[in-house]
Amino acid sequence: MKKMPVLFVGHGSPMNAIEENQFSLKWKELGETIERPKAIVSISAHWFTSRQRVMNNVNPKTIHDMYGFPEELYKLEYPADGAVNLAVRIQQLLGEECILDSSWGIDHGTWSVLHWMYADADIPVLQVSVDGNASASDYIETGKLLNNLRHEGVLIFGSGNVVHNLGRVDWEQEKGFPWADEFDDYIKNAIIQKNFRDVVEYRKAGKSADLAVPTMDHFAPLLYCLGAVEEDDTVQVFNNERVLGSMSMTGYLFQ
Repeated sequence: MKKMPVLFVGHGSPMNAIEENQFSLKWKELGETIERPKAIVSISAHWFTSRQRVMNNVNPKTIHDMYGFPEELYKLEYPADGAVNLAVRIQQLLGEECILDSSWGIDHGTWSVLHWMYADADIPVLQVSVDGNASASDYIETGKLLNNLRHEGVLIFGSGNVVHNLGRVDWEQEKGFPWADEFDDYIKNAIIQKNFRDVVEYRKAGKSADLAVPTMDHFAPLLYCLGAVEEDDTVQVFNNERVLGSMSMTGYLFQ
């Protein structure tokens, strides 16, 4: 079986779920061009837990985990089936420290993008949490274990933002602040060169790293994805933009 890609998406504002813009149109294009998966394993920034968890819902609910947005956004549902057998398979791959969990669902880090990629919601989806107790190196190692799924028809999908500092968002700023561009470029250059150690050691980027990654929730999904990358994979950079001053939309497709 042909191996499936690894996809990391900078999902940005939840409004991208309902706005037809350069970012959402690229997500739609990706859904039309990459091989259709049998299932999708999503690592979303918005399921941040105290231990490693994997969702085993039969019919996961759509979680509208954001506040102060238009009513239209809260009416959007993504009724994809779950993947219980796949959840058990992931638990076997990750070991007994990984907990099966039906308390969550499909959050906006996942559905805001998949709504464009696979609008019919006809591909089973489960989420793997970001383990808040793990280190950057741990995320890479977990991704290596998830790599096996690529050869079983499963798309590894990470959703976060390389640069994500809500405390510094400027709604009047169309592009990124210089420090946001600097950090995004540091990560981009490391990934293009497949120097993933520099991504793990992202603090080497200096002051820009402190501003770009004040917390790990949105950065960690990228590290899970990098762990699942194989040596012969090519990388495509897309949506290479910073917006609102302190948010990166940059995404990566490895295949």
